Amino acid sequence: MWTSTLWNHSALPLQWGVVITASLVAAAFDARSRRIPNRLTGPLVLTGLIWATCLGGLAGLADATVACIAVALPFLILFVFAGGGAGDAKLMGAVATWLGITGGLLTLVCVTIAGGALAIVFATARGRLKPVMINLWTMITGMMVVAIGRERCTANSLLAPTDEKSHQMPYGIAIAVGVCAAAIVRFTWIG
Repeated sequence: MWTSTLWNHSALPLQWGVVITASLVAAAFDARSRRIPNRLTGPLVLTGLIWATCLGGLAGLADATVACIAVALPFLILFVFAGGGAGDAKLMGAVATWLGITGGLLTLVCVTIAGGALAIVFATARGRLKPVMINLWTMITGMMVVAIGRERCTANSLLAPTDEKSHQMPYGIAIAVGVCAAAIVRFTWIG
């Protein structure tokens, strides 16, 4: 079933071109309005699923669907527990429908690294690095407490920073940087 994934198709540069363009548009929206619009992510998911089906049949559709869920899931968890953006989760899922599981996971790693680096730069520029690091530590330890079963999942005070501690960053920018980095890795190191 998984013998024909999107990773192996010759149209790969077109797929990367679509996701790079979409992520740059999303970054512009996010920087300006702190939102990634559904009118961007919805059609991107739909066309990605159609594209995957055209290229790989049911195996391509399955690959794109699994990629969408796997890559969006960490961002969905951040949305539910840590005040992340729903648009970020939708955009990551949409990107993964176009790239398949292998390209999607590569992108997830690059976006995570880019997000961490940009968060440090963003917090430092605003003179809030120490409070952000304290919030990060609080969220990580809170999630570990919930994960090992010491508290219920409803203990959001352990997971999300309070409003006065919250420090919003337009994560669409990190997604665009990570998508571009993943494309560079894909075409220069992986070949």
